[in-house]
Formats: sequence, structure tokens, C-alpha cells
Amino acid sequence: MSIIEIKNLEKIYNENTDIPVHAVNNVNLSFEKGEFAAIVGPSGCGKTTLLNLIGGLDSPTSGMISIDGVDINTLSQSKLTNFRMDNIGFVFQAYNLIPVLTAKENVEFIMHLQGASKKDRDKRAEELLQAVGIDDKANVRPGKLSGGQQQRVAVARALASKPKFILADEPTANLDSKSTETLLSIMERLNKEENITFIFSTHDQRVVNKAHRLIKLEDGKVIGDERVIK
Repeated sequence: MSIIEIKNLEKIYNENTDIPVHAVNNVNLSFEKGEFAAIVGPSGCGKTTLLNLIGGLDSPTSGMISIDGVDINTLSQSKLTNFRMDNIGFVFQAYNLIPVLTAKENVEFIMHLQGASKKDRDKRAEELLQAVGIDDKANVRPGKLSGGQQQRVAVARALASKPKFILADEPTANLDSKSTETLLSIMERLNKEENITFIFSTHDQRVVNKAHRLIKLEDGKVIGDERVIK
């Protein structure tokens, strides 16, 4: 059963000008639980825009995005914020960690917003930091962590709310080869062992090589959708 349904999705910038830009152009896709999928294509093809639309970080010009049967475009801003917090995990190219918080506090932050008890927050944060192999850095702030370590904290934070899926926008773009390989291995293991759904936007061949599904974008359109047997 699909957890994400996308129908006739359009995002047009400069819509009422002489030069409208179709960042996402009539996209129709669905994703099932447990996918390890990569949206690929050249810079400017619409990868990040599509991911932002799926995540409710941007609004479409037209079309529908349904997550577990909920059309997210019909939600008010406050309901969308809560829905996003409870259902979608995000991993960004720039990490987006809170600099004044420790690694553990960064992971706990979304659970604090959800109203989880301190005991539950502590337990889950410790488990997640252990799962991404960085529990020894729990009390270290982001500025003292390497890029690869920060991104591992970001993955743990994305998982903290037990989301239905993770959206990862160019998560390896700022990482060296070793950090990239480590991060991808962690995400692949979480996908296999815990059936966690990952959807990447990327032009990194190392991510492409790990993906089980490749969705190719060009000028905002899906020009290929291929499942890869691993």
C-alpha cells in the first residue's frame, strides 16, 4: 500500500510573468513503505522542489500530495506543521542542527515539541545515537563535530519522531568519501532492518549506487522510474 500519492503535481514560479518556470511539471508518483528511492537529475531539474513539496515545506501551484490518505495541501498551516512533525523526517545538505544544543539535545528537540516525557526522550535519543554510531558524542555540540558526525546526528534527529518516511535532500553533498560511505551504510541498514522509508534527492553517484529505485527528473518532469534489484 502506498504511503505517498502524488497526482498531477505542478510548481510554477513567476507564474504571472512572461517567463514562468515549471520547477515541477505534471508529476505523478507513489511511494510504498520501506522504499530506498533516489530522485536524480542535473542541477535545476526540480529535485529539491519536489522533495520540499512532498514534505509540505512548499505549496504546489496545482495537484495533490496525499500521505497516508491525508491531502496535505488542504491542511491549515498549524495543522500542517503538526502533521509534518509527526509524520516526516528531514535530513538536509546543511545539517540544520541547533548550534547551542548538544548532539543528544538536538535529537531530543522534536520529541520535546511533541510533549514526550524526559525519560522517553532520553531513552530514544540514546538508542538513536547508538544506532548511527555516535553515542560517544552525545554531549558534544555541533561545532565540535565533523561534517559526517553532524549528518549522523541529523539522521538520528530525523528518526526521533518515528516518522512514516525520511526525506533526505543532498545529504552527502558536504561529506568526504569515507563519511558518505558510513552515512549511506547506516541509512541502508535502517532501511533493511527497520523498514524505514528513505527518499533522497541527489546527484551523488554513491547514493545512486545504493538506491533501490531511481526516479529521473528533467525540467521538472519525470522521464524515468526504474526499480533496481539489489
